[in-house]
This record gives sequence, C-alpha cells and structure tokens, in this order.
Amino acid sequence: MAGTLYLVATPIGNLEDITLRAVRILKEADLIACEDTRTSSVLMHHCGIDTPLISYHKFNEEERGDELVSKLLLGQNIALITDAGMPAISDPGEVLVKKCMDSHIPVTAVPGPSACVTALALSGADTRRFSFEGFLPQENKEKKQALERIAADTRTVILYEAPHRLLRTLRDLKDALGGERTLSLCRELTKKYESVQRMTIDEALAMYGDDQTDDASVKPRGEYVLVVDGKSRNELAAEKAAGWMDMDIPSHVALYEAEGLDHKAAMKAAAKDRGLSRRDVYQALLNRP
Repeated sequence: MAGTLYLVATPIGNLEDITLRAVRILKEADLIACEDTRTSSVLMHHCGIDTPLISYHKFNEEERGDELVSKLLLGQNIALITDAGMPAISDPGEVLVKKCMDSHIPVTAVPGPSACVTALALSGADTRRFSFEGFLPQENKEKKQALERIAADTRTVILYEAPHRLLRTLRDLKDALGGERTLSLCRELTKKYESVQRMTIDEALAMYGDDQTDDASVKPRGEYVLVVDGKSRNELAAEKAAGWMDMDIPSHVALYEAEGLDHKAAMKAAAKDRGLSRRDVYQALLNRP
C-alpha cells in the first residue's frame, strides 16, 4: 500500500507559528523533503524533530520527484516543506503533487502560515475578491502580459518580491497602472521588523528614493508582499466613456448589448452616457443608414 505525501506549511518568519499537527506529522514521517536542508534544520532543531531530511527544490524537482514517488509507492510517508509557507504556492511542490496523483498516491495538506493571505488580511485593501500573481515573470514578454492583466483587474492583486528587485517592480507597476494606484507594502511578515504601509505607487517610489532625489528614508530590506488595489469603478467608467466618444449612437447601443444588456436597457444606458432622452436614441436608431 502506498504511503501519503503531506504538504506541510511552515512558518513564514516566526517559528512559533508552526501548528501542533505540523510538528506531529513531521515527527511521524519517514522522510522530510525540503528546499534547503540547512534552512529547515533550524526549524527541526527548534521543534525537536529528528526525521531525516532530503533536498527537493526547483533545480531537481523532476529527478528527485521520481525518487520520492518510488519511496511513496513502497509505503513510506513523506512530508514536503519549503523554506517558508505552503508548498506548491510560489514554491516547489506542484510537480510532485502531479506525479503523486498520476501514480494514485494519497496527497493531503497540513495548512498553516501563508504570506499572501497574511498580507491581504493586514493590507487594508478589499479582501472580498483577490488574485494571487506571485512573483512577476522575469522574461519581458511574459512580464508585460502579466502587468496588462493586473492593470485591467478589478480585484485586489497580490505579488511577491525580493528586496533587490522591489524598485524595478514598482517602476513596472507605475508604467502599467499609473502612479496614483494604491498598494500596501507588507515587509518581513511575522518577524521583528514587520511593517505594513499603504500608499500610492508614486509615494512608494519616492520613499525608496526613486524620485531623482538623494533623501530616501527607506532602503528595501527583507521579503515583500505587494497588495495592489484593483481598478476602481471610476477608472472603468472613465474608460467606457472614452470608448464611446468616437462612436455613433447605434454603435454605442450595440456596445452595451455586447456586454449583455437587452435592447431597451442598452438604449437607456447609451442615453444616460450622452445626456440624451431615450426618444433621441430611438430616433437615431430609426434613422441609421
């Protein structure tokens, strides 16, 4: 009978955040697969766990994944952890989970700390609907596509970023979203120097000295989660207004019909946009060539 793969969430900063169940599973497992055995050894020592460790990271996930699947098929129980947070979420794990599912190996999760959810809760942004983007792609074409998605998204968007790339990412966000879009900079979550600052993209750039001055009050340090506000209703309304300005009335009505409104509702919406009566819109539709 095959063993079970446990996806075990580990602290994102404060070691006290590990759960009682996580400690038990890590102690009972036959093997713990981790990104960096040196990093994970600190947590193991803190929790009194002496289960053997084996490396599993993005550079060996295919080969090592096959090895772990073989062990699981022999009946061993394996816990998968990352340096911080939940495996497979912007961290190694997705490939191994797929391999296990293909081999009909049981997979379960031991939930716990998550940087993206922690940052969202602390951000002051809209938490009802959100999109998790993780790290922006480094390849220019893929990054441009990601930024275009973010610029058009009405949901709160969550990004991860390393300190040495923070300024570049803020510049990219300004180019795509404009400097007035609000975001929350969440840094060193659950650690001693945790901070959450809510401001515009322009203000964030100025704070880090990217406004062509030498009086930066802060230097990027630690790991960041950026919680970016979605596109507002006012921005959407302005875009829609700009979109119909060059249209004739029949095309304007057709625009609303394409969005799902029935004919009467589309006429009413177009009339409201233009400051006309519905009779005027109806007459324009009758007179169209």
